[in-house]
Amino acid sequence: MATLISTDTHVWWPTMKKYQTITLLAATFAGLSVAIGAFAAHGLKAILDAKALDWIATGAQYQMSHALALLVLGFALKQWPNWKGLTAASISFSLGILLFSGSLYLMAATQVKALGIITPIGGTAFLVGWGCLVYAAICNKNPDIEKQDVR
Repeated sequence: MATLISTDTHVWWPTMKKYQTITLLAATFAGLSVAIGAFAAHGLKAILDAKALDWIATGAQYQMSHALALLVLGFALKQWPNWKGLTAASISFSLGILLFSGSLYLMAATQVKALGIITPIGGTAFLVGWGCLVYAAICNKNPDIEKQDVR
């Protein structure tokens, strides 16, 4: 039985390779970040207060930066599909975007400040993702590089 983490393809999208799925997620998250940020700055400026607009701007900023990190991870997984930590980082960044940015967007739209309890969980997911990248950098070796003469 296939799983989301250990196989080269995903159960929920079996025709796509893992790196393709991550690249698709990255592009989707980046595009949504631009759309949400622009809509808030131009379409919601007269409706929302300054604090709500700041929440959206923060959410869009973190969403874009981690979407770009996901894009790099998609390319890295194509190059090094067996590197430990890359898939976990991708999952953590995706969860971070959904929880961190999503909670900020929902708080701005609903003014329910209790949703702010979700935001640090998303921030923690971002930090876990960066930790997975540190792990990947330390623990994985590229055999092609090690074969080269470094003299």
